[in-house]
Amino acid sequence: MSGMSGPANDDARVYSLEEQRAAREARSAGEQAEGRVRCTAVTGRGAACRNYAVDGQLCRVHARSAGEDGGSRQRNQPPRRQPGLAGPGGGRGGYGQGRTGTGQPAAKGPSGAVAGGEGATGRSGAAGSSGAAAGPGADGVRVGAAAGPGADGVRVGAAAGPGAATGEAGSGPGYGSFRWAETQLLQRGFGAAVDGLELLRDAADERFLDALRGLVGFLRRRVTGAYDIDEFGFDEDLTTHVLMPLLRPLHRSYWRVTSHGIEHVPPDGGALLVANHAGTLPADALITRLDVFDLTGRHARELGADLVFRTPFVGEFARKTGATLASGDDADRLLAAGELVAVWPEGFKGLGKPWRDRYKLQRFGRGGFVATASRADVPIIPTAIVGSEEIYPMLFDLRVVARLLGFPYFPVVAQMFALPVLGPFALLPLPSKWIIEYGEPIDTSILSGELAEDPMALFDLTDQVRDRIQQMLYRNLMGRRSVFL
Repeated sequence: MSGMSGPANDDARVYSLEEQRAAREARSAGEQAEGRVRCTAVTGRGAACRNYAVDGQLCRVHARSAGEDGGSRQRNQPPRRQPGLAGPGGGRGGYGQGRTGTGQPAAKGPSGAVAGGEGATGRSGAAGSSGAAAGPGADGVRVGAAAGPGADGVRVGAAAGPGAATGEAGSGPGYGSFRWAETQLLQRGFGAAVDGLELLRDAADERFLDALRGLVGFLRRRVTGAYDIDEFGFDEDLTTHVLMPLLRPLHRSYWRVTSHGIEHVPPDGGALLVANHAGTLPADALITRLDVFDLTGRHARELGADLVFRTPFVGEFARKTGATLASGDDADRLLAAGELVAVWPEGFKGLGKPWRDRYKLQRFGRGGFVATASRADVPIIPTAIVGSEEIYPMLFDLRVVARLLGFPYFPVVAQMFALPVLGPFALLPLPSKWIIEYGEPIDTSILSGELAEDPMALFDLTDQVRDRIQQMLYRNLMGRRSVFL
């Protein structure tokens, strides 16, 4: 505060309230003389808008709002969706033009506000030039649209009373809808809360509502027992309507997965999808399964190591999601049934790979997956996953601890060094940008007859699959801008 007491501040003049008011009025008069006028709209708090008018008598904000509600949308502005908690309409959770208690549609005034129609106990008021006058609804409560500035095109909220909750009387926003909540907040002077409501409305889009409806249907089928589990223990209903919706925010918003080449995955019939494995935890397997399902509607039945099914709770959960043991018998039966099967031949060698060896494929085993695809006469779909290496950068492998616990590896990841600062949040995976490429199918029909039993022929085709995936990884690594963008 010592800088405020220098000589430069000794000559500062203090203006009285009268002088400030006179200067403000003179400035406003000069602006009007120059042709600049203030906006004639009213804010959500009921005060006069102080912005300059740019479109007739309205400022940019209120002109855009009027365009959204009155149909005079500005050019190049995308249409704004007006969701309700249960869809459009005059019933609960929706809004828009409703119907009256006697089935007559509500009338609309010049301002765009919708007036309540004839209710069971009386008639609503007529819509005037500045808004709609509300009348008694089916239950004797005023449910019409509240009057407000209409001639200037300013967006006004329509206040629905309890009678609108049934969707039978009155009009305007449905009771419980987003527009109804916005109107209630504005009427009570909580204009700042409208921004939070807009974020909630953006989150509650069709995808959220579809997931919610799927969950409700899942619970109903669980109660009634109307669901099936196949011979491998795959619970398709649980996977589709509960587990995959939980993974979609990671796929869509956190890791921002982009994929190409999905046309190489056959829409039906058996096929073997072979991909690289990395990331300390098998998140790439889950995300790849979700990506394939969302793009093709098919479940990729993954083949897992025996350690997965020997682990308590994990093995049973893996069975329910469609995974099965990576054995020849189970894979043969799945492919013979026309299923899409996914395998990660690197196994734990790929998951437990140190950071210095990132995107360098490990051995693909002895070619067991090639022999399986050859016996079933199905194509192999090489798949390259970029981005999973960076979610948990593995710096060290504590092999002594891993042997004591019976694990294939015990990782020390970079996030562990931030535990003293961030606590448990430090162990969250990093938000890397993922790219998944599905390559051209590799025909296995060449391994027919005696070649199907020739180890060298199996090794040769296994190396071809591995080299194809390695080249796909290099190509996508060169094409991405950065790890996180």
